[in-house]
Amino acid sequence: MNGEGRSRNWKRDFFTIWGGQSISLVGSGLVQFALVWWLTVETGSATVLALGTLMGVLPQILITPWAGAYVDRWNRRRTMIAADSAISFLALLLMLAFLAGTAEVWMVLLAMFGRAAVSGFHWPAMQAATSMMVPERHLGRVGGLNQAMFGLSSIIAAPAGAVLIALFPMWAVLSVDLVTAVLAIVPLLFIPVPQPKKEAAGRPSLMKEMKEGLAFLREWHGAIPIIVLFMIANLLLSPAFSLLPLLVMDHFQGGAAEYAAMEALAGIGMLIGGILLGAWGGGRRKIVTMLVSTFALSLAITAMGMVPAERLLLAYGLAATVGLSLSLVNGSMMAMMQASVPFAKQGRVFALISAGVAAMMPAGLLMAGPLADAFSVRTWYLVAGVPMIALSLAYMSSRSVLNIEDQVMKGSAKDRQ
Repeated sequence: MNGEGRSRNWKRDFFTIWGGQSISLVGSGLVQFALVWWLTVETGSATVLALGTLMGVLPQILITPWAGAYVDRWNRRRTMIAADSAISFLALLLMLAFLAGTAEVWMVLLAMFGRAAVSGFHWPAMQAATSMMVPERHLGRVGGLNQAMFGLSSIIAAPAGAVLIALFPMWAVLSVDLVTAVLAIVPLLFIPVPQPKKEAAGRPSLMKEMKEGLAFLREWHGAIPIIVLFMIANLLLSPAFSLLPLLVMDHFQGGAAEYAAMEALAGIGMLIGGILLGAWGGGRRKIVTMLVSTFALSLAITAMGMVPAERLLLAYGLAATVGLSLSLVNGSMMAMMQASVPFAKQGRVFALISAGVAAMMPAGLLMAGPLADAFSVRTWYLVAGVPMIALSLAYMSSRSVLNIEDQVMKGSAKDRQ
């Protein structure tokens, strides 16, 4: 299966690392909330918020495909240590700028770009390490736990961020990222992460390895249509998430507390969805769980664009529905990929998927920001949700998509080496 062998105490090793990374996720989420709200208050511009999201997307398009190929070559544990260290260093630089009173919008945007660039190495390394450490039959449950952790992060990070913003200066809020990064790095210093088998002969060029990852996706019947669906979803739905602070401030006439509540309820939905998927593991066909959840997500986004300003509680409920659906979509998708892609190719394949999906986000952001400024933020929620409802139904009626996992089910153990 792999070069070093999976640890007999895989639960202890994996969840120790996972726990540190989860704490770091909460810290990063808190800091991200603070930075987004600072941009919202400082500029009040949908275009600037869209640009902030764009800074987090561009590295995924430009850097992640190369990063994934390097992750397959490098030691994955050391890659995660280096990435966590670099992210904390960027937080330190921005913290010093706020402490000196010289922080500007362009500095925050640049820091967002840098954090996303480093995450382009961390994410495929962590996903590939998970596949090596966790038995295949438990990947669906771990995927659910990951989504639950994302939800818990939103529950904790958003309200905590709102409280810290009210009580402390921005530089003090940013220091949280430094403390939680240390807790993520320490377990990685002591716990080994299995590596895939090394090539017997000399390794091919980096470009050839990237092409091998793309060739795998082309040969996997049904994979390209699913990736296209995710690309369209990113084009339409991601700007809706980016514009949420303005929806709260402009339409519902709320402030940081209301925005934090919206984020927290979305997090509660993600937590519930993650726990559900963690206990259930997903259906035998993960693709069905993913498509039904995509349909529910699209309905909820559409409804958020139609909620009257005086119905904030209804919007809170829809935010929770969005979180639950998103948890099931992402958890099922990742479990299906981790169980299907050969271990030695996972870094580059996951990175290619991430880059392809992220490549659609800039176009959506460039359309959504000016449109929201010209008309209203609510307009984009309708523009995004209605087409995704139709696409979800079309995909659920496609036999080639619904049978995507059959090829893997019939594969031999050797195919996963």
